[in-house]
Amino acid sequence: MKIRPLADRVLVNPIAAEEVTVSGIIIPDSAKEKPLKGTVVAVGNGTKDEEMVVKEGDTVLYGKYAGTEIDVEGEKMLIMRQNDILAVVM
Repeated sequence: MKIRPLADRVLVNPIAAEEVTVSGIIIPDSAKEKPLKGTVVAVGNGTKDEEMVVKEGDTVLYGKYAGTEIDVEGEKMLIMRQNDILAVVM
């Protein structure tokens, strides 16, 4: 199944949360935070008022409650508006 976002929407594949700290402590599932970083998989065409700034392959930071979680071929992804993205990681 292929998904092509419409207008100013972006499809993001969240990067998995850390399972072990730097010092080697294992983090249980109940203590893991929702990831706030991901890779852009697909982008819409933008709107007449707002052009698309992000592109496929960009690593982005987004808000904690940004986007809607969807299931794409058994993989959890987020679809969100471009203005929900806080920054592009260089």
